[in-house]
Amino acid sequence: MELPKFLLGDNTDHPNSIFIVHTEYPRFIINLENDEVEWLEEFSKEDEKELSEEAENLIEAATSFYDREVARYDS
Repeated sequence: MELPKFLLGDNTDHPNSIFIVHTEYPRFIINLENDEVEWLEEFSKEDEKELSEEAENLIEAATSFYDREVARYDS
């Protein structure tokens, strides 16, 4: 199965939260309610340096994905 790069999710146990799941490396889930990020990968010290540089771009891409999806629902 080929998964999309981003998935939109919600959960009734967290009624105010909207989650974006990034399915490619480095996989993560961001809660748009509070911008909390949960990484689904284990990182070495070398990876952490590269990740910190790339994390901002990935989070911006996740937020843009959400904005695009919401705009499509509103159309």
